[in-house]
Order: sequence, then C-alpha cells, then structure tokens
Amino acid sequence: MSNSLPARLTDLQRVFLEPKNAVHRQYEALRAFFVEGLASATAAQRFGYTPGSFRILCHELRQQPDRDFFLSSRRAPPGPPRDRVREAIIALRKQNLSIYDISRALVAQGEKRSPAAVSLILKDEGFDRLPRRRDDERPERPHATPAKVADVRSLDLSPREFRTRYGGLFLFVPFLARIPWPAIVTGAGLPGSAMIPAEQAVRALLGLKLFGSRRHSHVMADVFDEGLALFAGLNVIPKRSFLTEYSCRIAPAAYPKLMRHWFDAVSRLGLGRGVSFDLDFHTIPFHGDDALVQKHYVSKRSRRQKGILAFLAQDADTRVFCYANAQVRKEDQNDEILRFVEFWKERTGHRPEELIFDSRLTTYANLSRLNQLGIEFMTLRRRSPTLLTEVYATPRSAWRRIQLKGVGRIYRTPRILDRRITLAGYTGPLRQLSILDLGHEEPTVLLTNQLQRGPAKLIERYARRMVIENSIAEAINFFHMDALSSAVAMKVNCDLQLTLMASSLYRLLGTTLGNGYEIARADHIFRDFVNATAQVRLTEKDILVRFQKRAHNPLLLAARLEQTRVSVPWLGGKRLHLQFG
Repeated sequence: MSNSLPARLTDLQRVFLEPKNAVHRQYEALRAFFVEGLASATAAQRFGYTPGSFRILCHELRQQPDRDFFLSSRRAPPGPPRDRVREAIIALRKQNLSIYDISRALVAQGEKRSPAAVSLILKDEGFDRLPRRRDDERPERPHATPAKVADVRSLDLSPREFRTRYGGLFLFVPFLARIPWPAIVTGAGLPGSAMIPAEQAVRALLGLKLFGSRRHSHVMADVFDEGLALFAGLNVIPKRSFLTEYSCRIAPAAYPKLMRHWFDAVSRLGLGRGVSFDLDFHTIPFHGDDALVQKHYVSKRSRRQKGILAFLAQDADTRVFCYANAQVRKEDQNDEILRFVEFWKERTGHRPEELIFDSRLTTYANLSRLNQLGIEFMTLRRRSPTLLTEVYATPRSAWRRIQLKGVGRIYRTPRILDRRITLAGYTGPLRQLSILDLGHEEPTVLLTNQLQRGPAKLIERYARRMVIENSIAEAINFFHMDALSSAVAMKVNCDLQLTLMASSLYRLLGTTLGNGYEIARADHIFRDFVNATAQVRLTEKDILVRFQKRAHNPLLLAARLEQTRVSVPWLGGKRLHLQFG
C-alpha cells in the first residue's frame, strides 16, 4: 500500500483526503494509521497533528473502540426524566404554543428548558415553525398596551384637557409656527405619506432631539403622551419602527437642500449671522462591519477607528452650528473648507471674513486659495522636529512678552516670536507666531495671513476657538451626536441635521430669554426651562399651555412669553397661549 498521496486528486478523493471539520480529520487520520498502515509520524504530518497529539488520539480510540464519529452535535439537553419532558413539550405544541410559551410553561412545572432546547426537540419530532399568530390567538399574559397608529387624519383637536411631561417643547412652537414647513419639506424633497406627511415626520424627530432623547427607540415609553403628539401635529407619536426607518428613506441629496432652507428660515426669525467662524472635524464612532466605512482619528480615544467623519462650522458670534456635512470622505476632507465658503457665499451673498481651524483641517494649497479669495484665516502649524529645533535655537533676546486680555487663564503673559515666512504650496507671505509660556510643554505655532493685526488679538481670538470644541462636546452629551452605532438604525447625516436644527432653536430661545442665556449651553436652557411638565387645554380656537410653578418662571414672564398669541398652522390654526405658574 502506498504511503503517498496521488499527484492530482479527483473531487471524490478530496471528500476523504481534505477534511472539512475536526471530527472528520480525526477519523481520516486514525483510519490511515490503523487501516492503511501508515507510520504514526506520517499520518500525523498528513493531517496536521503533532506526533504527540496523534499518539493521544490513538490511545483514546484504543480505550473506546466503539466511539461514534458522525453523530449530530445538536442534541436536546439532558435532564431527567427526558421522556416525560419531551411528551410535555409535544402536548404544549399541540395547543398552538410557541417555543417561548412552552419554555415558560415548563419553568412553571419545575422543568427548566430554554426556547432553543425546546426548538431542537420539536424539530426532532417533525414539528414546523408556527405561523405568525393574531393577538387573540396568543396566551393571556401581561404585556405592553398597544398605542394607536400614527395618522394625521385622526388628529383630534376637539376641546379637552390633559397633562404632558413634554410641556417645554411648546416654548419652541412660536418659532416653528413662523417657519414655512411646506416649502422646506417640498424644496428638500423629504419623503412622506398620507398618514404621516413629511412635516409631521420631521417635527416628531426634532421634538425628540430638542428634549435630548438618547435613542429614538426611547419614544416607546411616551407613545401615550398627548403633548408630544400634539407638538408634532399627529394623533400619537410615531413608533420607533417608523422613526428609525424614516431616515433611511431620505435621499443623501436632500440634506444639503434641507440645510439651506432651514438656514434661510431661522435667519428670517432673527438668528444673527456673524463674520467669523470656527471650523472642525469630528469623528462619530461606528461599531459595525460595513466595509465602506473609513477609519478616522477619534480624539477622545486617541486612536484611529471606523467612523463617520463630520465637518462642522460654528458662528463665532452666535455660537450656533450653521453648516454640517456627515458625508465627507477621507479623500475629500481637505476641500470641505472651500465647500463651506461656497455655501456661505450662496446663502448670504458674501464670503466669510475670517475662518479659524486646527492644523489638520486642510492643506497649504487651500490656505493659498483662501488668501486669494480675500478670506482671513488662522490655524496651527504642525510641530515637526525641524520646526521645534529652529524655535528653540532662537536666542532669548529675539522673544518678547505680551499681555493677554479677556482670556480666562493664568498664563496671560506669554513670550512670542513674530516672523514672516513662506511655505511650499502657499503663494505669498505668511505670518508665524511662535508662543511660549502658555502652559504647554512645547511651543504653540500659529499661522495666519493677517499681517497687520496685533499678536495679542490673534492669540485671544484663537483661544476662543475652543468654544467649538465645547459646542461639539455639548452636541455629544446633550444632543447625543455620538449615540450612533451599528445597533441604532438612524442615519448619521439625518441625526446631524436634526442636531443643527435643534441647536438653532435653542439659540433662538436663549436670545429671547436674555439674561445671559444668549450664550448658554443647550443643556442649561433645557434644565431651567424646557424640562417642564404642563397642563394643556384645547378650546375651540385656542391651545392653552399652563406650566407648573418653577424657580425660573419669572425669566419667562420677563421675556413676555406669556403674551404669546401665535397661530399654529399644523394644529388647525389654533392660537397658542403660554401661562406660567
């Protein structure tokens, strides 16, 4: 008998000589040794065993020569008495019970069997899966009360009174009532249906974002809250299945249109437009297996991982996100700053006057393009070993101290080195400010095309850029911008657009309130005003929202919100009245 394999194997020979699993490999190796007479070392080598492990296999077979190799590993779990339990399972299935119902019934009888174990036994007995049953065919047990189906045609505006934990959302209704919703959803091409039109769908999602809901699936706890449904303009709030599926129906091209229309609408409401902007990228971590998702640097984890790269632009004066794009690919990220400039020119008729951003946001060639467009910029320069050597080699006599004002920090007298430089890819002179004694171990190096502005003013302005990082942190913590993963069926660009819209509304409310709330964080405004229960009374012509007594109600009265008399188009034109305490 030959001890070598044939030069070319046929398909049938491969079935035996190329095992597909561990049990098959053991069988063929032992057969080659005991039947074909191969040497122990040869059989072990052919089937990938070490000589020692193969000797153990041979020993085990000698000890148990009647061993079964090819029995199915999917066996019903053992448990005495097996026959009685099996008969009980069969009897319960004949009563049209599911594997979960049978498992619960066995536990009540003192026989613990998992649904998976019950399924294996039923499969062995030849039972098929149950067809989907109606509710009246299921056994009686405690379960969640089903809410009505969301349908705008069933919206009840008849006189009645109810209490809602979402009373604070009605503080935003005076702004939303002046927004041309039909033009926005039509212009953006947002999808809708006869039961849930696009207006109502967007307001439902926006209401949850304004209230800081961490997951859209959490709406199931409040599907019976009439106030949340009334805010959206529906009989009941849509369930999580609709809210998660709706974002998948929105075409990617709709988001830039929605952003433009929303920008125009809130501008007409009095949301100011500044001339200086802070720009940044933010990576929203992704925990799925999508091969098309690229890896980006996640600063809070100090590593690169799969994520969605979002570009954000914040108005430095109003501290509102005025531009966002979650469809940035790694190969296009350097040019996103030029797309923002284009967007701002299209919406306002002029380009931004000043852009402040980090060192990795764009290239020197794009900096040159900004300079040619007449846009002032300020950024950090990457600290290469050569640059650091040059800075440290500069004699102390070349440095001078300056005094910073309006900067809340202990390091207010840094040393600076102010020079004009040229860089490859950039046309024209650049100003480089090297700064020491700012509390960092290494010098901070600023690059700007503002050649005449005082160095103290430049440093103070760049220090205020930290506001965008605080605002991104706010969006992460309150608006839950990072609460997206493979387990959450919400498109990132949809959630980001809702964050932009909610940020604008909170800033409008803060501006109306005054008393320092113009620059307050959204979570601060939410805690003081929006997170409030209210009693809602519908009459023939009015909607009266009476808030509970709260410490900050005098500020709402001082802002004259109690004099609100605004007609709400999506609620039959009824007038909204706000009452406090």
